[in-house]
Amino acid sequence: MARAAAAEAFSRRLGAAVRGLSGAWYNRHMAAADRAIRARLPLVDLVLEVPASSAFELLHRRSPEEPDVRRLVALNKADLADPSETEKWVAFMKQRGCSCIAVNSHSRESINELLNAVRGRIREIKLGVSDCTGTVLFVGIPNVGKSAMINAMHQIGRIGAAEKGKLKHAIVSSHPGETRDISGYKVATHPNIYVLDTPGILSPIFANDESGPRLVLTGAIKDSLLEEYEIAQFLLAILNSRKECTEWENLNLVGDKSSFADAVPTRSCHTKRQYSSDHTQDFIVRAVRQALCETIASFQGDLGNDNDLRRLVEIQFTYLQNAFRLPAETSEDMNKRVAIKLLNLYRTGRLGHYTLDHVPDVRQELAA
Repeated sequence: MARAAAAEAFSRRLGAAVRGLSGAWYNRHMAAADRAIRARLPLVDLVLEVPASSAFELLHRRSPEEPDVRRLVALNKADLADPSETEKWVAFMKQRGCSCIAVNSHSRESINELLNAVRGRIREIKLGVSDCTGTVLFVGIPNVGKSAMINAMHQIGRIGAAEKGKLKHAIVSSHPGETRDISGYKVATHPNIYVLDTPGILSPIFANDESGPRLVLTGAIKDSLLEEYEIAQFLLAILNSRKECTEWENLNLVGDKSSFADAVPTRSCHTKRQYSSDHTQDFIVRAVRQALCETIASFQGDLGNDNDLRRLVEIQFTYLQNAFRLPAETSEDMNKRVAIKLLNLYRTGRLGHYTLDHVPDVRQELAA
């Protein structure tokens, strides 16, 4: 608990920086998309919500008379999240009467499960008529993988229906805000199902101070609006406050069961060529994990103390500079380079599986 409290100090500092932006992420394109989505909500059969660290507020502002039968929640990027926490979230949503499914857009099996869930819900809405047409509106915050999910559904659905012709793809990017317009894609037949891909929407004002830093960490808010170094500090505070780092030696990395002692692979004619400048290479990722593991294990301070935790984070940036094979120099630009690489590894799941939001305590909610 003390470590988590110390990490909260980093969250508050980053939260203050987010508030200082005064909703700068909510530009004219997002405002126009917000209006367009609101106009289409009453016209579609099903709304598929793809949340992330913070719930999609647009749907929560709908009329309370609108039944949840028109809502399906898809927890995308389940492959990057803590599996036990994902199970708790799915159960929590179902307890609240809302259908929820965990999704990995890179898994054909997972996308098939999502397609079946959508088909079933459309048939339910259309009173069991199989030869009908249903429309599904995808909504959510930026950078949660809506376009990637739609592309996967579109490809599998078209192949399953034996339809010919060139597939139209939604724009997929690791940067938020790439989807600017609402586009339609056919993903299934019997019933015919069309999905609408929409731009990610963020409220200009967040409901609580915890949402901003977590959304920044997921990449929902462009890093360029803030300091990458400050975002990475918050990430390290979270990593240091949890137990996952101490378990990394037991984690498999792309099928490699070797420990950190094998950080530099042996040369072989069959070994994939290594590039020391590519921070996504397996041996670099192992070195990064080792650096974080060793700094935590050898640190003599109190990780429950804000100042000591900050000192550890500064030490880790020095170790990470070596782990990423960056030249030995001290500058703000170097901290930024380390931060960008570290954030990329976190967002692609190379640093383990993390869930930023824990399931609310139902007893506390009832008491409130």
